[in-house]
Amino acid sequence: MTYSIVAHDAATGSFGVAVQSHWFAVGTVVPWARAGVGAVATQANARAEYGPELLDLLVSGSSAPDALRDALAADDASPMRQVAVVDSHGRVAAHTGSECIAEAGHELDTELGVSAQANIMREPGVPAAMLSAYREQHAAGASLAARLVAALAAAERAGGDLRGRQSAALLVVGGAHDVDLRVDDHPDPVAELTRLTELHRAYAEMDLGDEAIAAGDADGAARAYSAARALAPDHPEVAFWAAISPAMTGDVSAAARALDALPDPDGRWHELLRRLADSGVVEPDVVATLLARPR
Repeated sequence: MTYSIVAHDAATGSFGVAVQSHWFAVGTVVPWARAGVGAVATQANARAEYGPELLDLLVSGSSAPDALRDALAADDASPMRQVAVVDSHGRVAAHTGSECIAEAGHELDTELGVSAQANIMREPGVPAAMLSAYREQHAAGASLAARLVAALAAAERAGGDLRGRQSAALLVVGGAHDVDLRVDDHPDPVAELTRLTELHRAYAEMDLGDEAIAAGDADGAARAYSAARALAPDHPEVAFWAAISPAMTGDVSAAARALDALPDPDGRWHELLRRLADSGVVEPDVVATLLARPR
């Protein structure tokens, strides 16, 4: 009772699954992926065991089509199932059982290593719309996570789940930054998942900034925190680190202006600034200058 997409990104070797359903916490059941191995989506009277079983078959040397064939043959309830799998060579296979509730179906792109599948859809064109959006984002050079989320948004525009919306999830493994995001219960889960995906990108930059600080690379930290701020301009944690990053490279005036723009009604960010001086992250005299300005 779901729509989903599984994909392999040949350029990075990563795998991903994205899903939305009018069902609570769909991310705990449908998406499965293992770095270097493959990805699986199991839905429509979902049998969660398909995830690890299919991935284990891929590890043992089976191709995605062979693994799916063998798994379905051992399942007496396969006419009620919908399953998709992609392997490390980009080989992709999908199954929509004859007893899945309409509108149900799947679409494959064997060149890109992608499968989109859906059941109980308002309209029959949801899988095709998902693949079209994925291809457009791939051609534009978007990340795998961005492509997958764009496919979910396209599914909504094409009619989406007949019953409405409730939960969504995104799982990406094997790339520079793994993603594991879940929206368990929300009136617009795809929009919320989109927001979380952007915030995840911002925090990935924050992580780079933290690593740069640990390595004594003030310039690198400033670049990373600034990149994070561009991705999440209204997030206070991101805004704070982006605000003080100019001070790490000597531009105290820029840091002061940025801190002035950061709401701090209870003084928590100023207190953190004091503690940064104590820990040596920012030079004490720089912190003293920033704290001395009128608030």
